[in-house]
Amino acid sequence: MLLTLNGISSQTFIQQMLFTTKLPLLLRLKSYMNKTFLAFITLLFCLGSVNAQQIKISGTIKDEKGEPVSFASVYIKETSKGTSANIDGVYQLQLASGNSTLIYKAIGFKPTEKTFNAGETTVVDVVMATEQYTLQGVTISAKAEDPAYSIMRQAIKTRKEHLVEVDEFSCNVYIKGLQKLVGAPKKFFGRDIQKTLDLDTNRKGILYLSESQSVYNYQRPDKIHEEMISSKVAGRNNAFSFNKASDLNINFYNNILLENVLSSRGFVSPLADNAMFYYKYKFLGMSTYQGETINKIQVIPKRAHDPVFRGIIYITDDSWRLLGTELYLTKNTGINLIDTLNIKQQFIKINNAYMPSNINFQFNGNVLGFIFEGYYLGVYNNYNLEPNFPKGFFTGELLKIPQAVNKKDSTYWANNRPIPLTQEERADYTRKDLIEKKKISKKYLDSLEKSINKFSISRLMLSGHSINNRYDKRYLRLDPVLKSMFYNTVEGFGINYGLTYLQELPGYRSYAVRPEIRIGLASKTVTANLTGNYIYDPRKKASVQFGVGSGVYDLNRLGTMTMLSNSLNNLLFERNFMKLYQKSFLSAGTSREITTGLQANVNMEYAENKNLVNHTRFRFFEYSDRSFTSNNPFFPDQEVDLFPNYKALTATAMLTYNIGRRFITRPEGKFYQESKYPQLQLSYRKGIKNVFGSDADYDLLNLEISQEHIGEGLLGYSSFMISGGKFLNHKTVYYPDQKHFKGNNSLTTLPELRKFQFLDFYAYSTNQQYFEAHFEQNFAGMFMNKLPIIRKLKLEELAGFNFLTQPDKKNYKEYYFGLQRLIFRATYGFAFDGTKQVQHGFRISYGF
Repeated sequence: MLLTLNGISSQTFIQQMLFTTKLPLLLRLKSYMNKTFLAFITLLFCLGSVNAQQIKISGTIKDEKGEPVSFASVYIKETSKGTSANIDGVYQLQLASGNSTLIYKAIGFKPTEKTFNAGETTVVDVVMATEQYTLQGVTISAKAEDPAYSIMRQAIKTRKEHLVEVDEFSCNVYIKGLQKLVGAPKKFFGRDIQKTLDLDTNRKGILYLSESQSVYNYQRPDKIHEEMISSKVAGRNNAFSFNKASDLNINFYNNILLENVLSSRGFVSPLADNAMFYYKYKFLGMSTYQGETINKIQVIPKRAHDPVFRGIIYITDDSWRLLGTELYLTKNTGINLIDTLNIKQQFIKINNAYMPSNINFQFNGNVLGFIFEGYYLGVYNNYNLEPNFPKGFFTGELLKIPQAVNKKDSTYWANNRPIPLTQEERADYTRKDLIEKKKISKKYLDSLEKSINKFSISRLMLSGHSINNRYDKRYLRLDPVLKSMFYNTVEGFGINYGLTYLQELPGYRSYAVRPEIRIGLASKTVTANLTGNYIYDPRKKASVQFGVGSGVYDLNRLGTMTMLSNSLNNLLFERNFMKLYQKSFLSAGTSREITTGLQANVNMEYAENKNLVNHTRFRFFEYSDRSFTSNNPFFPDQEVDLFPNYKALTATAMLTYNIGRRFITRPEGKFYQESKYPQLQLSYRKGIKNVFGSDADYDLLNLEISQEHIGEGLLGYSSFMISGGKFLNHKTVYYPDQKHFKGNNSLTTLPELRKFQFLDFYAYSTNQQYFEAHFEQNFAGMFMNKLPIIRKLKLEELAGFNFLTQPDKKNYKEYYFGLQRLIFRATYGFAFDGTKQVQHGFRISYGF
């Protein structure tokens, strides 16, 4: 470890003392012992100086009534080095010995300066006076415009100037996140909540407590790279914090904020170009600090249910810049999952710019009787506004979390934690860390697994059964029996049952194997297969897969409907939509990231495909206007073979490129974030003839471009997918190998962008060229939010368009519109062949 003296390492200091002083050469060439003695004396001097420099100052910050000033900023004067008080107003800060001046700031209070001698004094308590915002010299008349409007017009006018004021910067960030329950039901789905969530007898307690320190780098317009230095999670010493500085990066100079975070639409800033349409402003007074006039302005929504903020902002005269915010969002604005979100920002002057020093998100809510609250606090210091990042510094990696960041011990955190823990937080760390040591022991885990792994027939039937060995990181999962049961007219009643075995390995590697058996009673068939996957490099998303055995599969390789939905349609409505065939196969494949955003997949499969026919016509109800159809979708009244039994050796290669996609690197792998650019996918599938008796002989090339959740501000978001391809060679293409499309014949379906509303499941698969397109716009409540009572349902409006053209189905179009809430949606649509309407009706979707 190198010691420093006034910014010079001890090693450099010694070298300068020995080799750069104006001494005769003879003196600099003294004996080894003399030089060693001099170096030793110098080192002792450095040690003394360093120790003298590091003085910990602590204290409490209170108001004039003796109440703590939560999350007040504390900074060394004329620097960007500082900290924040905790929720109890307690702070601590490392200072150089000697005279120091600290500046204490908090929204609604007068900035306070304290000068003292660090070393002689180690405890500095502060009482902050409430800021008096006066109306002196300001005339406010009921008939005249409030003075706040002229101030806000200037602030809005200079918004873009302040938005681009800083081209780039780097800084240190400390983040603390806390989430806790303050109320909960006694039981939830039969489970004791106190025991399940480790709460106190009043069912209260901290659920999540985490701290992290990182270096944050930014370059306009949106380049970010953050590297975590240390991480701590209560009760999980081997875990890594999910804190991320960019999540706290909220800039009110932007027009729309928090888009696709708490709401699909986002929220209008009080400084937005069109803010006057959404806000009313009230001048509350002004004060002066260091020669600057600061205006306190209340922000009031014009309409209670608009996506806007409420609260207070602070604007300076002349420069019209933002100096602080105390704003909040409520349920009326359309936020999801929480009831209230408070956002407090404080700024510090760095050179001629003002940078965030303290950002605090506080929230609360109530979901199904679970009453929760918490906060995320970010403290920014040691700013550098001229970092001169080298070329290639920003690579798309938003956050890097090295392996060793969670290895810092309690001594490190005691010396480096900028914000003191509260008594509740200290107790939570102590208790959970002690419990964790017990939980990772084999004795405890064996006892825990004995209870969790206890067999139950009802659990096996409804949700499946797990047999876990956490100590050895082995997990066995048995499928739920009821979900595995099915009925169709080909096999009759049957079961498709499987189990999955997972083994976690060092380095976040793992392998999984899954045996599966399928029994059809009416067809008297039994098929079985074994599949597996080995993840050998999580950071490169690198894996190998294999499969061997047989099974019964949908003729449409993209899938049509779930086994449950098909079973219900068969038994209750006498509609056997799903058509099946049998396949015996041997397959192997591999997948790996070639470079950032570019994933490659290669797969080989040898299969023997067999045509199937119906074996039963059983149903609960009989309908006079319909009857079951054959298993051949093109000859519904006859059991005619759709294809001969054949063998196929196929090779598939695929490249998927996410343009400009950013990611987070954690020790357990690389995690891509949603991109603002489309994804490109190029695939090639070849049927190889005369190898191992293969009958298939074709070449299919396909290009797809897609993007979901394209943010459009107050208009919500849109998604699209376009795909086109061609069989370059189609000498022998049997039906299972054709290009299929995601059609829909049923009233109920799963929501998916590329799924048609009314297109037949099977009729328009092709072995020639094709083009399809899908577009959907989600307006995120833009219209429904304006309707009284109905807006409480938080419904989202949507509209979409689907298109397909191929030689047998030219210019097929669908238009639809509807409403959505969480995982449920209902739409009404129209289908056209060219200009002729061919179908219309409702569709109900559920699921993610």
